[in-house]
Amino acid sequence: MTLYRKNTGNEGENIAADLLKKKNYKIIKRNYRSGKGEVDIIAQDGDTLVFVEVKSRRNLEYGMPVYAVTKAKQMQLKKIAEAFISENNIKDTDCRIDVVTVLFRKNASPEIDHIINAF
Repeated sequence: MTLYRKNTGNEGENIAADLLKKKNYKIIKRNYRSGKGEVDIIAQDGDTLVFVEVKSRRNLEYGMPVYAVTKAKQMQLKKIAEAFISENNIKDTDCRIDVVTVLFRKNASPEIDHIINAF
């Protein structure tokens, strides 16, 4: 992964975390790794545990950021969420997966979209 892509990803994750905090989510963990994958943000929204995937783009060369959340990525995120739940012995808690997309445009504010219960 190039430094440019990593910086774009980190910047997008910071914007997503700020957005979630403004929506009164409590950030529990960032960049949780399990197996061969990672979930960007784990947060609490009221009584619901939320696993948040963040996708950021600097341009539309590869399409809208949300298109990067493929079926394979969705399955991976579900496995990572299950690992976190098991590892932390979480029971009787509602959980969901959200997606936050960030599209950076030249000379403009980033376009941010928060998809609640994305899949």
